[in-house]
Amino acid sequence: MIIVDTELRKREAEGRPIRVGMAGAGFMGRGIVNQLAHYLPGMRLAAIYCRNPQQGLDACSGNGLADAEAVEDLANLDAVIARGGCAVTADFALLCQSDQIDVLIDATGHVEFGAQFAREAILNKKDLVLMNAELDGTVGPILKVHADRAGVILSGCDGDQPGVQINLLRFVKSIGLVPLVCGNIKGLQDRYRNPTTQAGFAKQWGQSPHMVTSFADGTKISFEQAIVANATGMCVAQRGMIGHEYKGHVDDLTVRFDVEDLKARGGIVEYVVGSAPSPGVFVFAAASDERQLIYLDYGKLGKGPLYSFYVPYHLTIFEVPLTAARVVLFRDAAIAADHGPKVDVVAAAKIDLKAGEVLDGLGGYMTYGLCENADVTHTGKLLPIGLAEGCRLKRDIPKDQVMTYDDVEIPAGRLVDELRAEQDIHFFGSTPLQAPSQSNNA
Repeated sequence: MIIVDTELRKREAEGRPIRVGMAGAGFMGRGIVNQLAHYLPGMRLAAIYCRNPQQGLDACSGNGLADAEAVEDLANLDAVIARGGCAVTADFALLCQSDQIDVLIDATGHVEFGAQFAREAILNKKDLVLMNAELDGTVGPILKVHADRAGVILSGCDGDQPGVQINLLRFVKSIGLVPLVCGNIKGLQDRYRNPTTQAGFAKQWGQSPHMVTSFADGTKISFEQAIVANATGMCVAQRGMIGHEYKGHVDDLTVRFDVEDLKARGGIVEYVVGSAPSPGVFVFAAASDERQLIYLDYGKLGKGPLYSFYVPYHLTIFEVPLTAARVVLFRDAAIAADHGPKVDVVAAAKIDLKAGEVLDGLGGYMTYGLCENADVTHTGKLLPIGLAEGCRLKRDIPKDQVMTYDDVEIPAGRLVDELRAEQDIHFFGSTPLQAPSQSNNA
């Protein structure tokens, strides 16, 4: 952050602010608009994509950006940005095509749209920051392959738990320790929550009931920890992770893990419920040699063999723009699928399901997500929950059963299915997904 803010002040003094294009103007998107409008010298919001442009215009006016204008073509979008305004459009491709935009942010959380936006960004050699763990956890590894080939950066974000975990892990590694657990601290976990049970909380915060449900039912945290695994090479100890419930401080949980087992696995991703400091993240690490032990003890971290490091918060919209700055200024991703697919998020039945029913979306009434090691997902033909929406069931599925590709009919014509099949073939040599012909245009 110290380096980023110094460089941003230089950009401001030079009159060369980083120009950001963003997809989405929901709860998180509106917060980013406010940050870019008022608190980040050296950056500015250049354009917003919204299916309903009025939503983008309202996000601008509601956060003090008076010079916002709806546009329908590239020439007008570029003209608005060039005069210092914010262009709002219902055509996301314009953001990817404009040479007046330096970096893109996906603040939508929608898998199929995210796949289309990412493909268009990569085709146009635009760096992209994802506030879209759902997309990243489904096809992030193959999108990174295409981004690398195009010479652009595809990054997750600071401020969301995965990026905060990786920042902490990088610190722990930089002082010579060995990270063995990357974890997320939750206040609630109930796999059977649904948009009806979460409607009141969603209304209180101006959020979508489905998004809030995905937090409560464990789907969101599963995506978050899957992308941490794909970034670090870690795995899960069991399907769904262990998920210790503990009301004390996360420091106390170091004794719940066997160090030798963790080392044999290459480290694991995890979560805990009810622990302090919530809603933070943690990394448990081991010393690299015995000479470090006395200094760790002297630093009040105890006698090991696991040592606890944590960040007590994650600040979402406050930190996301800084990721965009890192990408543009230093070509540094906050988090990326450097190890390919290590952990997937598979679909389990939230209720008893009947043949012929069409599965609803993430955070809905019918499914919840569970982490599973990617090799198990592949060999077992398990259905990633990022592909589940719109699938028609071929047979009855009892509550809590994990679904397979054989249980469903996949809708035709989705890009995310093409990318998933390509990802399977690239990393595993085959795919259980009978998708349309693979696209080489991502």
